[in-house]
Amino acid sequence: MTQTSSVTSHTLDVPGAHLYYELRGSGPLIAMVGAPMNAAAFAPAADLLATDHTVLTMDPRGHQSSVLDDPEQDSTPELRADDLARILTHLDAGPAVVLGSSGGAVTTLALVQAHPELVSTAIAHEPPLNVLLDNRDELRMQTADLVATYASGDTLGAWRKFMANANIEMPEPVLQQMFGGDRNPADVASERFWYLHEIEGTSWWQPDLAALRATPVRVVAGIGAASTNQFCDHTTRALAAELGIEPTLFPGGHTGFVEDPAAFVTRLRAVLS
Repeated sequence: MTQTSSVTSHTLDVPGAHLYYELRGSGPLIAMVGAPMNAAAFAPAADLLATDHTVLTMDPRGHQSSVLDDPEQDSTPELRADDLARILTHLDAGPAVVLGSSGGAVTTLALVQAHPELVSTAIAHEPPLNVLLDNRDELRMQTADLVATYASGDTLGAWRKFMANANIEMPEPVLQQMFGGDRNPADVASERFWYLHEIEGTSWWQPDLAALRATPVRVVAGIGAASTNQFCDHTTRALAAELGIEPTLFPGGHTGFVEDPAAFVTRLRAVLS
C-alpha cells in the first residue's frame, strides 16, 4: 500500500488478474467505475465526494495498473463485476452506491444481477447496450468493422468510425491531437486492449431485464444533459423504458464527471439524497 495525501492505493489479487484500486475520504462507500476509463478519470470527482464519503475508484482489468496474467484474455461485464464484488467484499463496507459510466455502467448492471446484496443504489451512466436498439444488426456490423479497422493498424480510422457510430462530434484536429503522433505507451496498450478484447463483449452484453426489474437495488439510468441524440442517449433511454423508470439527467455529456466534476457531484448528491 502507498499513500499520497488523502489517497491510498491498493492491489488485490483475483483469479487471473491483479487489480489496482484507490480509496479516499471516509463515510458511506461510493464506487466510481469505468471501462475502459480508469481511476484517474474519476479522481477530481472522487476528491469532491471524499469530504463525506469513502470513494473507491479502480483501473478495470487489463488497463493501466490492473494487470492480467494472460494479457490476451477478453474482458467481459461478468468478469469486471466479479472483480468489483471481490473488492467490495474485501473492504466489507457495503452495501455501496455504485456509479458506473459507459462500459462501467454495464459492469454495474452485471454487478446488480450477480451480487445485489453488495449494492444499495446503482447508477448506470450511459451504458452502451446495443442489444436494446431496433437497429442492433446494423450496429453489430459497425462494431465488427471498427474493431477490424483498429486491428489493421488504422488507429485514427477506428476512432473516426467510433465517434461517427456514437454520434459524437470531434473535429479532426482534436482527434489527431488525442489519438495521433507520440502517445503514452500505457494509454496505447489500454486502447489496444479495449478495441481487441473489451468493446464487443461490453456493447453486446445482454442484460437480464427481468432480474433488473425485480432487484431490491435502486437502479438509476443516467444520461448526460449534453448527450441528446447520441448513441448512449438512445441506449440509456431504451434501458430506462425496459425497466419502467425515468432517465435521470446529469450535467455534461458522456464524460460529464470529467468535464465539470463539481457540477456532476452536486447532481449526484441530489440524486442520492
